[in-house]
Amino acid sequence: MGYFTWKETGLTKDCESLDAMAYRFEESAKIMRKLAKAGFSLERKKDKKIITHTNANIFNEWGFITEESTFLQLALIPDK
Repeated sequence: MGYFTWKETGLTKDCESLDAMAYRFEESAKIMRKLAKAGFSLERKKDKKIITHTNANIFNEWGFITEESTFLQLALIPDK
């Protein structure tokens, strides 16, 4: 019997079948396309891939939490 080892450990870690893996990839692809359509971008910084948006309101509407430095995060809090 031939075989190979699947090494991806994030997205499909809990999948029990190839059908489950395929479904997970398809759903992830739909989300990535929606993000792209909403103006999100993929940037590479050193060995990391980060998803960005130039509009902080849209970023927040999607429920994302910024990974910017603490100083930059505090700068985004409006004075009342």
